[in-house]
Amino acid sequence: MTDLALTGNNVLAIVATSLLVFVSGGVIYLSTIEWRDRRRRQQPVRMATKAGTKARR
Repeated sequence: MTDLALTGNNVLAIVATSLLVFVSGGVIYLSTIEWRDRRRRQQPVRMATKAGTKARR
């Protein structure tokens, strides 16, 4: 049976893996938000219509 005691090396490996996952998730999140914002800024500006009128197409 293997020994699963928490030695110093095991703790460091767990902390390093946790930090890697946390930072990678943050980078993916921020990249997604930036991509959505850039896509939204590139869309043509739509004029707001007056209340009660429909936009003509």
